[in-house]
Amino acid sequence: MAYRISVDTGGTFTDVVVADEAGIRALGKAPTTPDRIFLGMRAAIENAAGELKLDLKQLFAQSTTLIYGTTRAVNAIIQGKTAKTAFLTTEGFPDVLVMREGGKTNPHDFTQSYPPPYIPRRHTFEITERVSSEGDVSVPLDRAQAIQVLDQLKTRNFEAIAVCLIWSVANAAHELALGKLIDERLPGVPYTLSHKLIPIVREYRRASATAIDASLKPLMQRHLREMEADLRAAGFGGEILVSTSIGGCMHVEDLVERPIHTVKSGPAMAPVAGRTYARVESLGRDSIVCDTGGTTFDVGLVRDGELVFTRESWLGPRWTGHIMSMSTVDVRSIGAGGGSIAWIDSGGLLRVGPHSAGAVPGPACYGAGGTAPTVTDAALVLGYLDPAFFLGGRMKLDVDAAKRAVNLIASPLKMPLERAAYAIITLASEHMIKAIREITINEGVNPRESALVAGGGAAGLNIVPIAKELGCTRVLVPRTAGALSACGMQFSDIVTEHSASRVTLTSNFDFDGVNDALQSIEAELDRFVDGLKGRAGGEVTKEFFVEARYLYQVWELEVPLPMTRFKGKADIDALRKAFNAVHERVFAVVDERNPVECLNWKGRVAVRLPGVAHGEAVSAGAPFAPKPHAARMTYFDEGGAVKAPIFIGGDLRPGALIKGPAVIEEPTTTIVVYPGSAAHVTGLGNFILDVG
Repeated sequence: MAYRISVDTGGTFTDVVVADEAGIRALGKAPTTPDRIFLGMRAAIENAAGELKLDLKQLFAQSTTLIYGTTRAVNAIIQGKTAKTAFLTTEGFPDVLVMREGGKTNPHDFTQSYPPPYIPRRHTFEITERVSSEGDVSVPLDRAQAIQVLDQLKTRNFEAIAVCLIWSVANAAHELALGKLIDERLPGVPYTLSHKLIPIVREYRRASATAIDASLKPLMQRHLREMEADLRAAGFGGEILVSTSIGGCMHVEDLVERPIHTVKSGPAMAPVAGRTYARVESLGRDSIVCDTGGTTFDVGLVRDGELVFTRESWLGPRWTGHIMSMSTVDVRSIGAGGGSIAWIDSGGLLRVGPHSAGAVPGPACYGAGGTAPTVTDAALVLGYLDPAFFLGGRMKLDVDAAKRAVNLIASPLKMPLERAAYAIITLASEHMIKAIREITINEGVNPRESALVAGGGAAGLNIVPIAKELGCTRVLVPRTAGALSACGMQFSDIVTEHSASRVTLTSNFDFDGVNDALQSIEAELDRFVDGLKGRAGGEVTKEFFVEARYLYQVWELEVPLPMTRFKGKADIDALRKAFNAVHERVFAVVDERNPVECLNWKGRVAVRLPGVAHGEAVSAGAPFAPKPHAARMTYFDEGGAVKAPIFIGGDLRPGALIKGPAVIEEPTTTIVVYPGSAAHVTGLGNFILDVG
């Protein structure tokens, strides 16, 4: 029996899923070990192997593929632990990263300091050269001056180099020449050329992506190769893949050249899992997927059965953060999870997050040295968590430590301990609701018309009040919710993208130029697929897109192309129709008289991995009331303290109907059924919560 292992390494816990062709067989979870990722990974894999009555070596011997997802890249960016990186740009344009795109969420707020650039201005170096927008060389590359700059970088011990020259997307000769000089003068120093990474028109976006990618190369190349070496040393001989921000996965050797794709490696997989679970439970083709971990709350969308992608992925706040520019699964993340710290600001108001207790020291109830009150501590005080059954009983929680921590909030606010704990949960829920509204209502999506899929170790603690506030009547909590992103890796494909820039109007369409761009994109995709021969992979699917806008608009929309080449007026009409449909969905208006301006063209290829069965919807049979395993005191704002029945998820058969208040305990998650709501077990063993 051949197994496939997926690993999602989060900021607090590492999740593992083991599956075969028949479906998911085991879940594992263990605290993340930031200093040596493999230690936490090994503990989680051993936990999953134990469910299969195997040890680590036996599981590895029977496994063909391991898919790895990580938050290492995004954590390094947030914590400022990326490489010392130099930014090389055309003479006269040193402030591309400083000025960004000039946006500001609140233009009249002058209390906010101007944000620093991703690469410090003092690490920016101007190169004497210039290429025009038509690709003509206006100023030849001054090789002597470029060599002087590179020698200076060597003297100052720069660890990586980002090269982004003006209009290199029209003529890349100077960037390629700089790349050769770097190889000669600074051998072994990793660098990124913007035209190879992301050949798009917008200068800041191309520069930002190039800077992020280059800064991650030393760290992620070392991390991925170390992880691969540790796995090989432990006896794993199968294929190693890494999940990426575009909702697929790549081989390690391909990804080390473009580590920017690992920035949303783990979170991007939750919508992949949510799409699968919503489909098999017949909940429709539109869903909101929430993944609540220990450090962050991630929310993504599935529309008409497809993942939603975006180039508007910011690291930090929009406009003042740093944009990735790469196409990613549209996942919004906020600092709200089980480890989010509650605190009181200078005005005496309660706050929750964005800071997290993380894996070390963790919430106070972990007994590992943490003292700050967290969402997990609040849930324990409220009776939602069983201190003896956390992680299936492998980790004991300290109730007294949790009470002492929450009292740091209750005492200054002069409120009972339980009310303070409930206030912490409620405020965390409000942050999550805001994040969901931003990706739904702000994007023209009514959450009432979508299914809500909840996953993550902390999802079940407050998903019912979140759904009630959004107007969602039903919530799907998969049986494997505690490892939702790791499950998504089991349902993913090998995916890559390639882009090309060619600006044209539908009123004066450049047929030859656009077709040449599409041809070059398809050639790159075919080259990628050919490189997979002899490795895991099956059916190949290609899609093409254009980023376009009405003439004189500022921002473009991504539109799927109904064709792969343009032959005549009928194709232009089809392009306009496709763009109008997307524009109307987003902005509720269509401008038939205005020509459409096309800027960037993109292709995406997906190579199917061997399938993991996920079942089909089946009848759960007649509903029945199961017998509770135990009962304990819990607290809800609606009814105060109440003795709630406790159910063990693994003991519940399809058709079981549980009315709130109640608690359902799984080894990797806990589901709180609030008063007025109910939970029933589907034919596939998943939980559907009726908010009521």
